Formats: sequence, C-alpha cells, structure tokens
Amino acid sequence: MAKIVIDARESGTSTGRYIDKLVEHLHLLEPKHTVIVLTKAERLEYIASVAPKFVVVETPFKEFTFGEQLGFRRQVAGLEADLVHFGMVQQPILYSGKTVTTMHDLTTVRFKNPAKNPAAFWAKQQVYKWVNKRAARKSAAIITPTEFVKQDVAAFTGVSPSKITVTLEAADLIHDAPQPIAGLEDSTFIMYVGRPTPHKNLGRLMEAYGELKKTHPDLKLVLAGKKDVLYAAHEQRAAELGLQDVIFTGFVSEGQLRWLYEHTAAYVFPSLSEGFGLPGLEAMLHGAPVVSSNATCLPEVYGDAAHYFDPLDVSDMAAKICEVADTPALARDLAAKGHVRVKQFSWTRMAQQTLAVYEKSLGL
Repeated sequence: MAKIVIDARESGTSTGRYIDKLVEHLHLLEPKHTVIVLTKAERLEYIASVAPKFVVVETPFKEFTFGEQLGFRRQVAGLEADLVHFGMVQQPILYSGKTVTTMHDLTTVRFKNPAKNPAAFWAKQQVYKWVNKRAARKSAAIITPTEFVKQDVAAFTGVSPSKITVTLEAADLIHDAPQPIAGLEDSTFIMYVGRPTPHKNLGRLMEAYGELKKTHPDLKLVLAGKKDVLYAAHEQRAAELGLQDVIFTGFVSEGQLRWLYEHTAAYVFPSLSEGFGLPGLEAMLHGAPVVSSNATCLPEVYGDAAHYFDPLDVSDMAAKICEVADTPALARDLAAKGHVRVKQFSWTRMAQQTLAVYEKSLGL
C-alpha cells in the first residue's frame, strides 16, 4: 500500500474543477492506498464531504509564491509520500520526490494578458516557461486532458510522448432549476460563457456579431462571466463598434446558466487556444447547438457535434453562426449529436486512468 498526496490547492476554482472531480471519483474507486489531499482552509469541509475516507490536510501556500517554493515544499516533503500528484504545473520545483503532474495546456506560455503590467507579465511568463519544462522533465509521468495537449507538451518540453497519458474530462448536468435572466425571456440570442482573456477571442466574436446584426436585427449576444477589467474593456469596445444588444450579464448562477444553455440559438466558442474546451461540452449536455472554433483541441473533443469556423476569420465565424441560427434542421442535428458526444466522456474513467498512472509510476 502506497502513500499518495494530491495537491488540491485549486479546489473550488474554475481550473480546480478537474481536481475536485478527480478526488471525488477516485474516492469512489476505493483505492487500496493511503490518499492525502492538500487544500486551502475554505475547501477542507468540501473535500472531506466528497472523500471522507481520504486524509484531508490544510495548506496555506498560494501558487506562484515563495511560500509555495519553500513552505509548501517542506510540508509536502514532511508527509513522506511515495508519490505526489500536482494537479497543475505550479509546484515546488526543487521537490525531489516522485511526482505526477497534470499539464492542462500551454496557453499562458503563448498569450499575453493586457490586464497585467507588460514588463512584469513578460518576466513571469519566462519563469512560467521554465517551470513547465522543469516540471515535465522531473515528473515520473504527465497527464494531459487531450491528445492535442499531449503532443504540444511533448514538443515544447522535449519529453517523450510515451511519458504522457491523456485522461479526458467530462461535463456535468446542472441540477438547479432553470432561472430566466431578466430581459431575455422572449429574445433570440447566441451566447458565450467564461473568462474574457485574449485567447478567448471575444473581440472577433463581437465583430462577427456586428455582421450578423445587419441581417438579424433582433438577435442578441450574451456574454456571461464575472465582470472584471477585461470584460469592462470589451464593454467599451462594443460601444466603440456601435453594437446594440450585447448583454454582459456578469456572474450567473447555475440555474441561470442552465436556462441560457437551454434557450440559446447557439453556444459560440471562438477560442484560439484550449486544453479541453469544457464549456462547449457542457452546452451540448444541456441541448444547445454548438458553433466552435476549429483551433487546437476543440475538434478532437467536439467531433461531429459542432459546426466549425476559422477563429481568425470574422466573416467565416459570422457565416457559420448564421447557418445554425437560420437552419432549424442543422441546429436540431447538432443538438442530437451533442447528446451522443457527451456520453463518450466520464469522470469515472478519468479517475480510473489516473489511478493506473499512479500505480505504473510506483511500479505496482
């Protein structure tokens, strides 16, 4: 029986959904090993509730800090684990024990963040590139969410693809009752939900929407996500373009998100770079036809259940959205294919594959 430590410091965040689901479904497998989960104080109760047979330990050390490199390293080393699974690339780079690292994508390596100081962000990005390479090379095994990321990580870090295992993620049905968003009840709209960072490509989505408005004057564009500096910049850009009916909802509840998925004419995912593309899969699960960028891993994940466009071509984006909005048979076909597609993804299988990676790394 081995002692396995799981770094769940990201628990409760959008990127931490992966680690939360892993802990929950790994626990259901009843592994013969001792599993210790490290998480922040506010997530102790949650982790204990979904994995009562695991040992849950508080850790105060944030990502990308000296505390992570010093204090967190000491804490992890003190546990004397046979294997530590870091659910993200951020980790104590000098920790010398056996590790498995999940590398979700290389988006931060390639894209800038205009909300950050350019010089400071550039410097951090150089460090981040080095951390990615260091973590990949020192890990006994690497986990990625798609084959695209596997090949991308292998090429960027120089590690052998044989060291990398793909464990596909999954979408979850929202059980909260649908809750309409005021002002949209009788509207026809297309939607996007998520962060507004540059690689999400919302600028071109708004430009494509501007083209659509010429022939679809009643169509609305709903951009759902917590308002921040970047969303404020997009609101300003919409005003500069003279776009009417771009709805910035701010944070939406689970019930509101379910209602949006169930009533949208199309879920549009214009991203330039993704590691998995969970929102589109979630939209499919709730019956929305998906119109997606053909970039990076998205065709791998969505298969024939999405209508694809070139994310750098505004006219192509507008045309593909228009085809789905104006062709009910196509929208129904996409929705039907989406219901089939989502059944190919399973958190249980992901947990089983991850446990297999642990045991192979341990020579068991």
